[in-house]
Amino acid sequence: MNGSTAAAGGLCGAALPDALLSRLAGDEEVVAFFSWVADLDATSPADHELEDGVRLASGARLEQFARAGTGDAFCFVGEGGEERPVVYVSLDGEAGLIALGLPELVRLYLVAPWWRDASGRTDEQLRALADEYREDVPDLDERRDRAIRALGLDPAALPSEASALARLAELSRGSVATACLVIGFEGDSLAPLFGADRV
Repeated sequence: MNGSTAAAGGLCGAALPDALLSRLAGDEEVVAFFSWVADLDATSPADHELEDGVRLASGARLEQFARAGTGDAFCFVGEGGEERPVVYVSLDGEAGLIALGLPELVRLYLVAPWWRDASGRTDEQLRALADEYREDVPDLDERRDRAIRALGLDPAALPSEASALARLAELSRGSVATACLVIGFEGDSLAPLFGADRV
């Protein structure tokens, strides 16, 4: 998996128009997985608004397009469409780059919807985390497979959990992540979502 596919707007190697966000909000099977299982709710874009003062240090546009149940925000960076970098802004005072484009974010969630808790864990701990997630959501695989079909994806073309998490760690250390530094409403930089000791 590499950034070139994501930057080109491809989802598992296939080019898609800027309609993926509307599918995350409007397709019943896709919403059933992303909103209710993976905790990425894109169903009410008008309700997605960042706290006053939260912005990028670079001055580039920060556009919230979805939220988690906790109120944490998923934001596009800069101008353009779904190919823009995606930053996660936590109400806990953390933020970080998590994908180069919405297609890459979708791939991450399809293979590791529990990614937020993965940082700093060993392989054994990651397996336990995935097993725990499946215990909490017994039909996770069925819902995920229905979402994959609704999106018209080839399951064999999705990355492995390990590859998706390695990509997340790689993004957190790259130059794009540096350009996506988020400033909180009090004017201080938010802590990195994946610090050096947590990746």
